[in-house]
Order: sequence, then C-alpha cells, then structure tokens
Amino acid sequence: MPSLIDMRRRIRSVKNTQQITKAMKMVSAAKLRRAQDRVIASRPYGSLLRKVLANVAAAAPAGDADQVHPLLARREEKRILLVVITGDKGLAGAFNSNIIKGAQRFQAEHADAAIQLELIGRKGRDYFRKRRGNISGEHINLAAKAIYEDVAQIARKAIDLYSRNEIDAVYIVYNEFKSVVSQKLTTQRVLPVEMPRETQPVDYIFEQPPAEMLAALLPRYVETEFYHALLESAAAEHAARMTAMEAATSNAGEMIDKLTLYMNRVRQASITKEIIEVVSGAAAAE
Repeated sequence: MPSLIDMRRRIRSVKNTQQITKAMKMVSAAKLRRAQDRVIASRPYGSLLRKVLANVAAAAPAGDADQVHPLLARREEKRILLVVITGDKGLAGAFNSNIIKGAQRFQAEHADAAIQLELIGRKGRDYFRKRRGNISGEHINLAAKAIYEDVAQIARKAIDLYSRNEIDAVYIVYNEFKSVVSQKLTTQRVLPVEMPRETQPVDYIFEQPPAEMLAALLPRYVETEFYHALLESAAAEHAARMTAMEAATSNAGEMIDKLTLYMNRVRQASITKEIIEVVSGAAAAE
C-alpha cells in the first residue's frame, strides 16, 4: 500500500498535468478561432474561382481544352505524387495517425504505381523518414504561418513535374475541417484538373480568347486547392487538439477525485490503527 506522501505526490503531479492540458486547450481554442475564420474566408474565393473556371472552359472552343494546357492532359497513373498534410505537433488525438493511415491505405490501393511523397508537417515527415519512404520534399511549420506564397511554391513544383510528364497524377491527403468535434479524412486529386461543370454558364465578354484565359487560370486554381487544403488541415488540427485536451483535463479531474478518495481511506485506516494501538496499550496497562 503506498504511503500518504506518495499519494500526495501523485495527486500533485496529476494536478500539474491538468493545469498544462487546460492551458493547451485554451491556446488551441484561441488558435482555432483564427484558423476557422481563415477557412471560412477562403471558401467563397475557391467556389467563385471554380465557377469562373467552368464558365471560361464552357466558352473555349470544343476540343481545345486538352490542347490549351498540359494540366488537363490525362494519363495512366503509373507515377503519382502524394501530398500528405499532417501537423507539426502531437497531443491532438488521432488527427495525425488518421492521415498517416490514409496515406498508407492510398499506397496499398495503388501498389502498382510509383508513389512519391511530398510531406507537409513534422509528424508525417518523421514517420515516413523512419520507414524510408520515397520522399520528394519536406515542409515544416507551414500551417502555423499559413502564407499563400509558401504553399504556392509546393503547388508550382507539382505543376512543373506534371507538365514535364515526370508524374501522372497529384493527390492530397488531409483532414477537412467540419466542426470542432468532426474532421473528415479527405483524399483529393488535384492533377489532372477535373474541369467543373457549371449548369448555368455566365455569358462573359472576353477581351482575350477563352483558351488563353483558361491556361492562365489553371495554375492559380491548383495553387488555391493546395492552400485551401492546408487551411482546412490547420483548423482541423486545432479542433482535434482542443477536444483531446478537454478530454485529458476531464480525465485528470476524475483521477484526482479517485486518488483523493483513496488517500483519505488510507489516512483514515492509519488513524484507526493508531487509535486501536493506543486503546489496546491502555487496556493492557490496566
């Protein structure tokens, strides 16, 4: 049976841990608010860009789409670039492990293809580096800054590889932010670009030929998809960490209550034993 001193030390240790998890929950809540605002602000832009792209594609001459830009060319997927977006820190529940499992599942489903890994986030980088994955690039601390130009450079690298026929497809694996308690594992194909179809196209007046405008819009569309995926992943990570730290704080409180109750029982047993010894000694003296 542990002594009272050991029990007090354990309770004090759990209380210190509870303070840390509570502070981390508050920090994640504050970061989640900013990340959520960025995601919500980016969604209308992405939606409008897809609509404009669909209208421009509809205005382009029939049969010219595949000749306008190499990003529309479809090939057999023998060489794939898989972009894996994980977090830079842990303590976020199953956030990082779900993404890694999703990437491994994708590799298993495309076992016949040569897959290169473009890793965004420290956790995914560490995992696949230890297992000697075919890593083409590593990027750390992008989600914390969320600078468009940094993400656009990764997108341009993928565009360049695809344009030179060095890869046949580009996929992104990330957690999409749904709500504070819900994140959806998403595997999205970015290249070749899947042209959106607008049911009611807008009749634009074009100063330049639609084919030229389409060629200019496609790279920006790919960059936007990369940036949007990073924003979604960042918001989902903060939500997962806030939920995990809230659960850890609650569990620490329950453990403190149990340890306190057990300590009181040990102390009461010790007092009872001392009383019995005193009474027994007094009875023997008589």
